Amino acid sequence: MGNLLILFIASLGLCLFVALLYVLYNYWWVTHRVQFIMSSQGIRGPPYEFIHGNNKQILQMQKEAYSKLMALTHDIFPRVLPHVYSYIKKYGKNYLSWNGVQAQLVITDPELQGDSLVTSESEKRARQRKLANYAFHGESLKNMIPAMIASVGTMLEKWKDKEGKEMEVFQEFRFLTSEVTSRTAFGSSYLEGEKIFDMLTKLTLIIGRIFYKANIPIIGKFWKSVDEIESNKLEKMILDSVMKIVKQREEKVMTGEVDSFGHDFLGLLVNAYHDPDEKNRLSIQDVVGECKTFYFAGQETTNSLLEWTTLLLAIYTDWQDKARAEVVEVFGNQNPNSEGITKLKTITMIINETLRLYPPINSVVRKAVRDVQLGNLVLPNCLDLNIRFIALHHDPALWGDDVHLFKPERFAEGIAKATNNNAVAFMPFGMGHRSCVGMSFSITETKIALSMILQRYTFTLSPTYVHAPLPNLSLKPQHGLHLLFHSLD
Repeated sequence: MGNLLILFIASLGLCLFVALLYVLYNYWWVTHRVQFIMSSQGIRGPPYEFIHGNNKQILQMQKEAYSKLMALTHDIFPRVLPHVYSYIKKYGKNYLSWNGVQAQLVITDPELQGDSLVTSESEKRARQRKLANYAFHGESLKNMIPAMIASVGTMLEKWKDKEGKEMEVFQEFRFLTSEVTSRTAFGSSYLEGEKIFDMLTKLTLIIGRIFYKANIPIIGKFWKSVDEIESNKLEKMILDSVMKIVKQREEKVMTGEVDSFGHDFLGLLVNAYHDPDEKNRLSIQDVVGECKTFYFAGQETTNSLLEWTTLLLAIYTDWQDKARAEVVEVFGNQNPNSEGITKLKTITMIINETLRLYPPINSVVRKAVRDVQLGNLVLPNCLDLNIRFIALHHDPALWGDDVHLFKPERFAEGIAKATNNNAVAFMPFGMGHRSCVGMSFSITETKIALSMILQRYTFTLSPTYVHAPLPNLSLKPQHGLHLLFHSLD
């Protein structure tokens, strides 16, 4: 008995010693090593705090910023990302930050931004991206237009009872983009798709809440918070729901009821799931991951773009009148069509200026999987690159002293002219082969919705509107978007 007790105590002591080494290595040695490597190259940042990194300070800054009232101005950078704005002022355009124990090089320097976006991708990831590009571009995108028009028409039918009254359009646009994305992604299975996207919406809210919460070493692997438990539950439900639709399509092909898995986005994924070439074959986790990508690219970005464009047109009614005149000239009182959509020059200018002031995505993260050279910097392999687009979009050095003013005429001669051929000055959807695949989808849906609204209504800002942009996966109005609509009939 005594020997067993000694063995147990020795084993427990060894486990505790190994755990202590693990914590010291990952939470002290690695963090100090990264700080030393970066500081020796002139990169500074807020000091690392054990376990928490900079998260406690960031959460406090966000709490203060989001609780304050904001004037109706487009200088949103200090409110949307108060920590980034503050750290840039203190440490410079590129600085080292800590998301818990994870080191991040935050980049807002145009030269380094361009270098950091030139990255390679695996053959399998390139195949997945090719599928998404096929679904979001060319003939596939053109085939989605009738579904977009039908969904916008359904939304506008419901608005007839609300004419002259205040409307909260953020939720209206959320329902619209959810239906459009579900129909285009899942085709005949769109009702099941809507349920999946509803779960994804809940999942994004949870991810937003726990993003800056630090995990306690060792204990975090065994103890989960209520949000983490709910997140895992939603992940499983999403996986099960996608599997159910996939099996339904497989059964229909096997019984001869249909001759393919479908020509919508999910059909393309199921085909790849059954690809005879193992290198190109997608796992069910890949299929679910691509559905998440479609949700973000199709719904979140479009919803954000549509609501902020509508807000700006409600404020600047002269531009609303110009946009309406163009829509009437191109489409008359008919529904939009693919040929006419390409002719909407004024609306394109308005959309680009909206994307500059209120980009749906404020940053993108890249992981250094090995030691890499970035400009004059050598980055260790445990570092993340956090590329902040919004800092560039609101940089007076790139856009001039009127950077915070709504001036669509900047884009009268195209994006290249507006940015003086500086590609990284305007990146609302990212840049290069890793840019958001849903860009064309999002802009097309926004143009259709705006055109059909402008054909029927004038709209102005409600006195109850509270200006409070909030980053939650995409940029959203914290207190909704309240507008007054008046029929043109």
